[in-house]
Amino acid sequence: MRERILAVNKLQVSFNTYAGEVQAVRDVTFDLYKGETLAIVGESGCGKSVTAKSLMRLNPEPPAVIKGGEIIFENRDITNLKEKEMQRIRGSQISMIFQDPMTSLNPTMTVGRQITEGLKKHQKLTEVEAQKVAIQMLKLVQIPNAESRFKEYPHQFSGGMRQRVMIAMALVCNPKILIADEPTTALDVTIQAQILELMKELQNKIDTSIILITHDLGVVAHIAERIVVMYGGKVVEKGRSEDIFYRSKHPYTWGLLKSVPRLDIKRNAGRLSSIEGTPPDLLAPPPGCPFADRCQYAMKICRIEMPPMFEIYQLHGAACWINHPQAPTKVKEEV
Repeated sequence: MRERILAVNKLQVSFNTYAGEVQAVRDVTFDLYKGETLAIVGESGCGKSVTAKSLMRLNPEPPAVIKGGEIIFENRDITNLKEKEMQRIRGSQISMIFQDPMTSLNPTMTVGRQITEGLKKHQKLTEVEAQKVAIQMLKLVQIPNAESRFKEYPHQFSGGMRQRVMIAMALVCNPKILIADEPTTALDVTIQAQILELMKELQNKIDTSIILITHDLGVVAHIAERIVVMYGGKVVEKGRSEDIFYRSKHPYTWGLLKSVPRLDIKRNAGRLSSIEGTPPDLLAPPPGCPFADRCQYAMKICRIEMPPMFEIYQLHGAACWINHPQAPTKVKEEV
């Protein structure tokens, strides 16, 4: 059995706004094991990025507030830690690759200086020692002429190279957990494949655990061992990659899978499938299943009570009433 490195239990995160309380994350629960890649997927606004930033306490507090639950890392609940204690964890124990490297990198500082900052802060290295390690890391992420590029600025790098710099910054202190928040969204398809392959190679070398945040199931298929599907601030399904892709049991997951372009299936009139309707308003989330208004299999109970996480197989669960033993036979036959 793998060692569990992170446990998120019933996490609740809200944002206090002028319009009211936005319940962005509602009772999210999942585990992360040493050396594995866990993907959190869902459409924009489902709460996946807020969940990821909560793991490093990067959501601005206020307006963000952790209303409940716990995030257990190394036998400590980091939701209770003070900012100074969190600063010791960020970068050294848990690191993050952000979505857009151009806005994440400081345009006024050389990439070398930005990489060495973490080394000097967390590992107390001298300038010369930190520079050697940073250049080695640039070589590791396959940036050519690392010694000369160490002295260059972000605008002198291409989009793919800037993302490699972000990966170098995130991994330079050998963190135990790497959070990648849609790391390939701003890149073209060819560079996406290179970045994903690079992350897999570095994971094996450094033995870090990865949490990949994305809305692209095509990306997930190549890298993730387990998948958490989020919708309306909640986890609606979770399981191994093969469970989600071939044995999924939630209508929202089916909708996501049908939306992915495939060469082996002919679509009607050559059009991609889409999920009709809009996500729920998290200022006033529905009492029942958040997907009920967009679900063709919705029953009366779906709009009244949130379904529990039904166990489908080992490590595979789905929060949908159609998995209840007493669900109407007709509905089960349709699905």
